[in-house]
Amino acid sequence: MAEVDFDIDENEDQDPRASREHETREVSNRPKMWAPPTVLPVPDPQDGYVFRWIRVGMRGSPDNTNVSRKYREGWEPVRLEDYPELMMIPDIDNRFEGSAVIGGLMLCKNSAEAMRQKREYLNDQSQTQIDAVDESYLREQDARMPMFKPERRTRVTFGDGS
Repeated sequence: MAEVDFDIDENEDQDPRASREHETREVSNRPKMWAPPTVLPVPDPQDGYVFRWIRVGMRGSPDNTNVSRKYREGWEPVRLEDYPELMMIPDIDNRFEGSAVIGGLMLCKNSAEAMRQKREYLNDQSQTQIDAVDESYLREQDARMPMFKPERRTRVTFGDGS
């Protein structure tokens, strides 16, 4: 029987992975890649607020109907002096003095709670319409040829392919 010789390291009690924890990765030292700036700047996030660009004009003509509707929804124009990080110059013929307006779009903010309520309302409206279509579809059912309620879920199954 062959005898196996094991080398015993003096640092046997130390974890060999411990030294790697203290090493720094060169990936974190890579220079950032240049990317073109966005056309519509995004302000720094604020707790409790949602930002959105609202159409105030199209092809040179004002869109007062859209602006009025958005005001009634609770959207408020963003003042440029409140958001210096935007680094922008407003349009020359801006009728919303001091607001962030670029190319017929004005930056506005609204409370996150109001947007959550709007999303819930629209989801409820959609579900009501889906239920109405299902009821109308199933009303036409005949006992001789039953229809099945459409399944609106996706299932993923794994198998042997047979």
